[in-house]
Amino acid sequence: MKHYDSIVIGGGGGTKLISPVAAHGKKVAAIEKEALGGTCLNRGCIPSKMLIHPADVAHEIENAQRFDIKVNTNYTVNWKHLVERVSDTVDKTAASITESYTKNPNIDFYHGTATFVSNKVIEVNGEQLTADNIIIAVGARPRIPNIPGLAGTPFMTSREAVRNTTQPKKLIIIGGGYIGVELGHFYGNLGTEVTFIVRSEFITKEDWQIQEEFTTEFSKRHTVHLNAETTQVSYKNNQFTVTILNRETNEQQKLTADALLVAVGITPNNDTLQLENTSIKINDRGFIQTNERLQTTVDGVYAIGDCNGRYFFRHSVNYEGEWLFNALYKHPHNNPIVYPPMPHAIFSNPQIAGVGVTEDELKAQHKYEKEDYIVGINYYKNSAMGDALRSDYGFVKLLFDAKNKTLIGAHIIGPEASDMIHMCIAYITLNATLDDMLHMIYIHPALPENVRNACRNAQKIFDEQHQPQDTCD
Repeated sequence: MKHYDSIVIGGGGGTKLISPVAAHGKKVAAIEKEALGGTCLNRGCIPSKMLIHPADVAHEIENAQRFDIKVNTNYTVNWKHLVERVSDTVDKTAASITESYTKNPNIDFYHGTATFVSNKVIEVNGEQLTADNIIIAVGARPRIPNIPGLAGTPFMTSREAVRNTTQPKKLIIIGGGYIGVELGHFYGNLGTEVTFIVRSEFITKEDWQIQEEFTTEFSKRHTVHLNAETTQVSYKNNQFTVTILNRETNEQQKLTADALLVAVGITPNNDTLQLENTSIKINDRGFIQTNERLQTTVDGVYAIGDCNGRYFFRHSVNYEGEWLFNALYKHPHNNPIVYPPMPHAIFSNPQIAGVGVTEDELKAQHKYEKEDYIVGINYYKNSAMGDALRSDYGFVKLLFDAKNKTLIGAHIIGPEASDMIHMCIAYITLNATLDDMLHMIYIHPALPENVRNACRNAQKIFDEQHQPQDTCD
C-alpha cells in the first residue's frame, strides 16, 4: 500500500491542497475521475461566463437605438464556433493542470474514481493508498428531479448546456435559480426562444426587492411560468412536450420545444465514495458533516467545498482550501475556521450581486425588528452614470444596524453589479459604518455613486429617527 502525506480526492477546489502542499516537500496523491479543474473550469462558472459575455454584447447591439445608434439587428451568431472556442479554451487549461502535476516529483496523479476501503484507506484504479491527511473535495453534480417521462429523454443539465454546439430554436428551462437564469440569458439573448418553468419564484434566496425587480425585467425578455409544477415530459420526433400545472389555478398546459434544460439544484458527489465503509457521517441531505476545522467524523479526514454543504461557490472552496493548507502545513494550528462575509453574484441580465444578510433574513432572525435596521436604496436612474446608461431599472440596497450604523447587508441589481459589490464586501469585512462609507470621495460620474447615494438616503432615515421629539408642558 502506498503511503502519502496527503491524498486529495477531487481536482477542482482540491487544487488548493495539491501543488502548494507538494511545494512544501510533501508527497501528494491527487485523484480526479474527470478533467482537472473541477466543475468551475470545465462545465460551470468559467465556460458559462465566456458564453454569457457574447450574450451581453448581443443585448447591447439590440438596444443600441436607446442611445440614438441605428444598427442592423439582423446579425447572425456562429454558435458552433463560439461553443467550440470556449470548450477548447477550458480544455487546454485543464490539460495544463494535468501536465503540471505529472511533471511534479511530489505529486502522483490518479485519473480514476476514489472509493474508501476503510477510514484511512482509498482505492483507485485497483491500487490502495493511505495518507496522514485525506481531503475530500468531490464537489456536486446537477440534481435530476423525479418527473414522469424525463428519464431517457435527451434533456440537458448545465453540464451539457455549456458544450451544446447546436443552437435550439426553442428551449424550455425547468428551474428558476441562478444556473437556470444565467444559461437562459445566454441562450435567449443569442436568439433562442426561452421558456421558464419555475416552481415558485425566481432566485428565491435573494432579497425580496431584488427578486421583484429581477422578475419584472427578466419576464420582459423570456416567457415565464411562475408557481408552476412540471408533471410530465415526453420526447418524440425531436421535440419535447412538457406538461405543467399552475399551482394556484390547477390549470394544465402543454409546452413544446426542441431542447430542454433541467436546472433545479445540485446534489453532492459523496455517494461515489462508498462512505459506508467508514465512520464518516453525512447529514440527511447527503452532505459530509464537518466540524469547525473542516474535519469529518474521522481524524485526519477533511471535507471542503460543495460536498460539505456549507457554501456552493468556487471562491468559498478556494478560501476553505487555502485555510486548510495553512492549518495543516504552512502554519499548523488548531483554531476554528472563521469565514469572512461570503459574497455572490448572478451573471444574468439583469446582473445581481450580494453580501451579508437580506432584509428577509433580518426579519426571520427576530433579534431585528423594523426599527432595529435602516434601509438605504438608490435607483440607478437617480445617478449621473445611470442617466448615461439610460437606466430604467436597477438599484443598490444597503442594510445598516440602527444602533451602531454598521453595514450588515448589501444587494445590487443592474449593470456591473458583480464589480460594484466589492466595495460593500470590503466595508462589511472591516465592520465599516454608515459614517465611514460617507466619509470618502466617490469618483464622479461613476456607478459606485449609487452606493454613496444609498448611504445618503439611509442617513436621512437615521436622522429622522433620531430627531428630538417635541414635548408639551
